[in-house]
Amino acid sequence: MFKKLLIANRGEIALRINRTAQRLGIDTVAVYSDADKYSPHVTACQEAFHIGPPQPQESYLNIDAILDVCRRSGVDAVHPGYGFLSEKEGFAQALADEGITFVGPPAEVIGLMGDKIVANRTAETAGVSTVPGHRDVIADADAAVEIGRSIGYPVMLKAAAGGGGKGMRIARDDDALREAFRVASSEAQTAFGDSRVFVEKFIENPRHIEIQILADAAGKTLYLGERECSIQRRHQKVIEEAPSPFVTAKMRRAMGEQAVALAQAVRYRSAGTVEFVVDPSGAFYFLEMNTRLQVEHSVTEFITGLDLVEWMLRIAAGESLPYTQRDMTLSGWAVEARVYAEDPNKGFLPSTGRLVRYRMPDSDDSLRVDSGVYEGGEISLFYDPMIAKVTTWGRDRGTAVDSLRLALDEVYISGVRHNVAFLTALLAHPRFLSGDISTGMIGEEYPDGFTPAPLDEHDLNDIIAAAVLMHLRFLYRKSQTSGQMPGFTHKLARDWEVVVGETFYPVSISPAPVGGSEEGFDLTVGGRSIAVRSAWQIGDPVLDCTINARARAFKVEPRGLGYRLFHLGAEVDVIVYRHDIAQFAKRMPKRKPVDLSKFLVSPMPGLLRSVAVEPGEKVNPGDELAVVEAMKMENVLKASQPGRVAELKAAPGDSLAVGEIILSFE
Repeated sequence: MFKKLLIANRGEIALRINRTAQRLGIDTVAVYSDADKYSPHVTACQEAFHIGPPQPQESYLNIDAILDVCRRSGVDAVHPGYGFLSEKEGFAQALADEGITFVGPPAEVIGLMGDKIVANRTAETAGVSTVPGHRDVIADADAAVEIGRSIGYPVMLKAAAGGGGKGMRIARDDDALREAFRVASSEAQTAFGDSRVFVEKFIENPRHIEIQILADAAGKTLYLGERECSIQRRHQKVIEEAPSPFVTAKMRRAMGEQAVALAQAVRYRSAGTVEFVVDPSGAFYFLEMNTRLQVEHSVTEFITGLDLVEWMLRIAAGESLPYTQRDMTLSGWAVEARVYAEDPNKGFLPSTGRLVRYRMPDSDDSLRVDSGVYEGGEISLFYDPMIAKVTTWGRDRGTAVDSLRLALDEVYISGVRHNVAFLTALLAHPRFLSGDISTGMIGEEYPDGFTPAPLDEHDLNDIIAAAVLMHLRFLYRKSQTSGQMPGFTHKLARDWEVVVGETFYPVSISPAPVGGSEEGFDLTVGGRSIAVRSAWQIGDPVLDCTINARARAFKVEPRGLGYRLFHLGAEVDVIVYRHDIAQFAKRMPKRKPVDLSKFLVSPMPGLLRSVAVEPGEKVNPGDELAVVEAMKMENVLKASQPGRVAELKAAPGDSLAVGEIILSFE
């Protein structure tokens, strides 16, 4: 086994690799950019070396800088994690030239599978089912249109060197394909330094299902079941689970055997993933092969009991797999949610800023949190917006999903916008619960962005109970510290009203018997009896409690005269009043929204790549106005109504803040 391992990555995956390496007795070396000087992965490893400024091209993608650290630290192996240099053939080859082991497949295999055009041709030769398409580089937009017509719309443009949803666009007609070619080529050049794109038939209502494999140097290759990764936005995964609610045992075997055939055809070694797109009939087609560890590997680890990082290290060190395919049994169900710094209410645009407060649930045997950020740290433009991954295991799908929803209710983040409420609501969506999902589900169910579903009566009563408990804790503290409320328990007998939105709910309250660390109250709301118990203390941003003996969690914030509670994807403002005061709330004034229709503002922090109009130019709905690049993705901003451009307020190359004006209209 290796003596010293350099982890050529950052954040949660660097911590994940470090955890296994140190368990195996391997010393670890971290690298960090200026932006990551205080990141947890830096102090977790035995050694750490600075490699450059925040820009990835000058730090985590800088092969020379990382090779220099390898020489200075005397490592005998490098684990690349995922992203950055994990699928760079040149990096793996450079390490081989230095006599340092790359923890992954051979360089030539990375190159072969990294070129999506060559990978598809190789898959066809190996007998793997592939999507109908054009396997050559497309010269220009006119050629793309000609190919699109021959294949038949809809089609998908994909970057030849791509991954992570970058350089991918769907087109349903000639005009859309011309624009998609321009944007996808530009985005691919920015993300991968390679503008080549190719065209495939777009499978309608597809599922995204992938097969995890392990292969050793002797050629033994095993498949470890599948992962369902269909819940996506912008071609990036949001929720993953294993196994899939759609895949049968027969289908699993067929997909697994094709994945193994491809791996053996290219003499693959290490952990890897073969991804398939699956149509509603169950027909599946090769999508790509990822020659690295996947972000969602935790769900596979939960249901197989294997540590994939450990086996990557063991295989790289020359060990053989001691298992057979019969040993690869699946136990229970696992679901993972990716917590992103983004605003679901504004089309999932990325959010940046400081994590003012940050709290995650504690990991245990059936709950795993992978995170590389810390309270007080920055979420910057330079790296992926993922804050954390939360994964739960259960004996069946329902149990795992319920556990994940409860865990997400315990997550507390302030300082940046995030998608926790959206994840919680998505996990409760009837379509998700039924397993009737596809890669288009988010766009289909939330076409205008995320809006929480209305709470049912039981969930609303739970929120009322939690708010009452909070309010009475505040009143009790006041009675103890100021002496202004003698006979506190007696005061509970008066009538109360809880205001949610503009609706008033009469509530009667009585104290529960005191016992143990958890105290509470018995309430009656709308004829329903509710027993709420909690050890919650004022100042804790998460209220853990039981309501009628069921575990519940609420993120809570004092807000003006009342409280804001976050629960099951909903954000609810609640005020608890004495009955004789409650009537005043009905006369609260309302603010008018600000009219920004005469301005084009940046919906996200980013770099202004281009402006497509000039002062005095007329525009119509749908016309391109500008392109803003954020977190490696290019976002085309279009006119929403007719108008005439008055003035340009920003120029290409400018860095933009959220809400910054790009141009104005007459």
